Amino acid sequence: MRLQFLNRTREISKLTRALNSAEPAFIVVYGRRRCGKSTLLQHIASEKDIYYLADQQEAPLQIKSLANEISRHIPGFDQVSYPSWEVLFNSVQKQAQRGTTLILDEFPYLVQKSPELPSILQKQIDSRKNTIHLIICGSSQRMMQGLVLDSTAPLYGRAMEIIKLRPLEPGWLVDALGFDAIKTVEAYSIWGGVPRYWELAKQFSSVEAASKELILDRDGVLHEEPMRLLLDDMRGASQPHSLLGLIAGGANKMSEIAGRLGKPASSLTRPLANLIQLGYIRKDVPFGESIRSGKKTMYRIEDPFLQFWYRIVLPNQSLLEQDLIDEVYAASKQKLTMQTAEIWEELARLSVSRMEIAGQRWKPASRWWGKGQTGKQMEIDVVAESMDGSSILFGEAKWKKKTNVTQVMEKLSAHAANFPKIGKRKIVLAAWCKHPVSPPGDTLVFDANTVLDVVKN
Repeated sequence: MRLQFLNRTREISKLTRALNSAEPAFIVVYGRRRCGKSTLLQHIASEKDIYYLADQQEAPLQIKSLANEISRHIPGFDQVSYPSWEVLFNSVQKQAQRGTTLILDEFPYLVQKSPELPSILQKQIDSRKNTIHLIICGSSQRMMQGLVLDSTAPLYGRAMEIIKLRPLEPGWLVDALGFDAIKTVEAYSIWGGVPRYWELAKQFSSVEAASKELILDRDGVLHEEPMRLLLDDMRGASQPHSLLGLIAGGANKMSEIAGRLGKPASSLTRPLANLIQLGYIRKDVPFGESIRSGKKTMYRIEDPFLQFWYRIVLPNQSLLEQDLIDEVYAASKQKLTMQTAEIWEELARLSVSRMEIAGQRWKPASRWWGKGQTGKQMEIDVVAESMDGSSILFGEAKWKKKTNVTQVMEKLSAHAANFPKIGKRKIVLAAWCKHPVSPPGDTLVFDANTVLDVVKN
């Protein structure tokens, strides 16, 4: 079941502007698999444009296959034998209508079989005879970055636009699945922002049925998805697979991760940085601390789907191999509830900089943990500074059937009074609740509808 085309207005604007330029444009689009890169490119392609999806055939077969596709636009193009990529691209330049866009999707597959291809394209792009636009696209983020962003690469510095396609924001899931706001948060806590996952889940009557069939079932379409992602993006999948498993399991500090692996912490700096760059994990530091702060840094899984997989699937693989799907799901309900609560906290933080609160606009919010003025350990879900620096916001996020907002505010007020770094800033208190119970009239309370609406843009 296909989804309607959602959002991507920013990316469409960039692509359209580049393709409407007077000079031939070279554009790069990349990002993790299933985020909708191919759909986006097909969406913006006109009838005269040439779209080619590469596969892993040998180079002569790839050349023949591309020639066949080009013949749909240039009659007879496939009646000629092309001994090399250079000959083929020279022929395209001579015969294609000026302003035609050639889209090479899954470009890394072509380069794997023809390492000389980036240099050939460099010559085409640099040639004064060049009259066509070129878009290359790929799911292997590592290879695409190496082909375009590495200063030693032939195509470095030649792109008019480099677009990294990221997962969709959670608010769009309301449109995709047609759920109410609460069910949408619960669905997002499993599927994250990957459109293809939403498309697959839409076939099922509930989030539970979809997760059992697609993820927990050993033959499910997404059962081995994390390994496919890692093999796309990393030279080896074993170490990142282990790191993700440990972080999802609660080893959030560098020292803990290194200890469990039996390796020096220094050896993990680069692998963890790679996972951050790919969008799979993130660094958390308390509000007000530098992101370079080593001692207080906590590593978290960034992607909800990966978090679900490494928390639920990985520890239960032996049981799932025996088709004990219902049993695993039932035993994991507490973990699922905890995961939804964590995702709700993240959505609360994400919403802060997207809306006006107490008449102020706010900088991005963070968590805070540490010792208060009294020396007592505290944790606060949401802390942010106003854009003008005059105010500080403290918030709690609760994903419960019923939340007594008065009690939450009393606790939050005590934490705010004990917070060590307020200075002369005005204190603003707010709560993000699934089901708030009788909040006082002047209390700032935000529900799932409000949050999803502001995290849609």
